[in-house]
Amino acid sequence: MTQEIPPGRDGLIPHLVCDPCSEAADFYKEAFGAIEKFRLPMEGSTKLMHCEMTIDGKSFFMADDFPDYCDGKSQSPKSLGGTPVTIHRYVPDCDAAVAQAEKAGATVKMPPTDMFWGDRYGVVIDPFGHTWSFATFQREVSPEELGEAMKNMGSPG
Repeated sequence: MTQEIPPGRDGLIPHLVCDPCSEAADFYKEAFGAIEKFRLPMEGSTKLMHCEMTIDGKSFFMADDFPDYCDGKSQSPKSLGGTPVTIHRYVPDCDAAVAQAEKAGATVKMPPTDMFWGDRYGVVIDPFGHTWSFATFQREVSPEELGEAMKNMGSPG
């Protein structure tokens, strides 16, 4: 009998467009400790139609940018001028995760900071335009304390 959901592929699976995908795979190995499970190159090309990676045993998929198959429109964050999506990871040491990503070539958007919601939190942008945030849980924050901290922040803008 066939399993409807293959082992290790439960939950949400991000699918990133990276240009070039093979360089992104190498970057994610160095920056985040990713493990490459599979890659499918396009016949007669160095472009990847599909690449599966894992971080902490969870899969994410990647592919090169193929504007010819997307109504002539490029789909990478760099070609779109950024992305509204952030890939978030809880890690044992936020500072170390941000430092590792920066050393591998990511740009630090927000250095690790103790946040009012109880996490130590930092954000990087990888060389392919994807945003990654890292957090290390530090303490429980009550709903009342969270509400008070939000009031003390003031209004945005």
